[in-house]
Amino acid sequence: MIDFSTFKGKRILVTGHTGFKGSWLLAILERAGAEVRGLSLPPLKGSHFEQLGFAENKNLGEYVDIREFDSVSSIVSSFDPEVIFHLAAQPLVKESYVATRETFEVNFMGGVNLLEAVRTSNSLEAFIFITSDKAYENLEWEWGYREHDRLGGLDPYSASKGAVEIAVASYARAILQEMPFKVCTVRAGNVIGGGDWAENRIVPDIVRAIRAGEPVDLRNPKSTRPWQHVLEPLSGYLLLAERILNGQEEIEDSYNFGPDISEAKTVLDVTNKLIEIHGAGVVQISADTTGHHEARLLQLNCDRAKLGLNWKPRWNFDETLSRTGEWYKKQSEGVPVRALTDGQISEYFKELA
Repeated sequence: MIDFSTFKGKRILVTGHTGFKGSWLLAILERAGAEVRGLSLPPLKGSHFEQLGFAENKNLGEYVDIREFDSVSSIVSSFDPEVIFHLAAQPLVKESYVATRETFEVNFMGGVNLLEAVRTSNSLEAFIFITSDKAYENLEWEWGYREHDRLGGLDPYSASKGAVEIAVASYARAILQEMPFKVCTVRAGNVIGGGDWAENRIVPDIVRAIRAGEPVDLRNPKSTRPWQHVLEPLSGYLLLAERILNGQEEIEDSYNFGPDISEAKTVLDVTNKLIEIHGAGVVQISADTTGHHEARLLQLNCDRAKLGLNWKPRWNFDETLSRTGEWYKKQSEGVPVRALTDGQISEYFKELA
C-alpha cells in the first residue's frame, strides 16, 4: 500500500512528462494533490498527454530539451523540487540504430545534466532515476537479472542505459554523497497500457494494424518479455519515493520492478490476446531483414523490491492484456481518454479510489 498523502503539496519534477509513462504518472500525482512541474520535449500530436488535457495546463512549465544544461539547471533551481522522477529518454531500441548519437546524448548526457543540476539543491529528498531492464548485459539466460548483475548492452539504446547507470553511481558515491537526498535507479521494461502511440512498439503497432484492417506483421514472434501494465512500475517508483520521504532507513541504490518470471510471455502471446479482445485481426510472420540485434529473452528478478519495499505486481498477464485491450477498444468507440485512464488508476490504486 502507498501512502499517497505523502505527496500532497510536494513539489515534484517529472522529466519526460509528455511521454507515455510520464502522462500516466502525471495523472496519478494530480490525484494525489502534488505540485508538479514537467521537463520534456513538446508532446506528439494526439499523444496520451494531449488526450488527458495536460497540454492546456500552463502550470506544468515550458517544454525543454534535457540536453540543454542551462535550461535544465534553471528549471531545477527555480522550482526547487522535493522529489524528482526522471523518465526523459529516447526509449526505442530500433530508433537507437538510426539516431545513435541522439540516443546517447539524451539517455546519457541528459541524465548527467540532471545529476549536475541537483548538486546545489537545498530541498531535494528523493531522486528516482528511471533507466531500463535493458541496462543489463543480456546473456539471454533463463533466470532473472538481479540489481548487482553486470550492466552493458549490445544495441545503442541498451548501452546508453547501462552507461548512465554507471554515471549515476559515480555521482552518488563521489559527488553527491554529502547531499541530504537519496538517489535510486529503477529498472523496468516492456511496459504496455492504453495511450501508447509510439512507432515500432508492439501494442500500438498491433492496434494500428487492427484498426486499419491490415495483418499484424511480426518479425520475432517468439521473443519473450516480462510484459507489465504501465501502472505496475509506476507503483514501484511511487512506493520507493514514499518510503524515502517517510524515512525508511534501508533503501538500496537500485531496484527492479517487473512481473513474476512465470508471467513472461512471447510477442505472439501478446498479439493473439489483443486480437481476441478486439474481435478482429490476423497475424503475419515476416523475416527480420533489418540485421539489427534484438534480444529474444530478458527477465528480471524483483526480490529486492518485494522483500525490501513490500512491493508486488497486482495484475497478471491476462489482466494486463485485458486492461490494455479494453482501453484501446473503448477509446475507439468514443469513450473519453480521461475517463478510461482515471478509471484504471482507481481500479489499480484502491488508495486513490
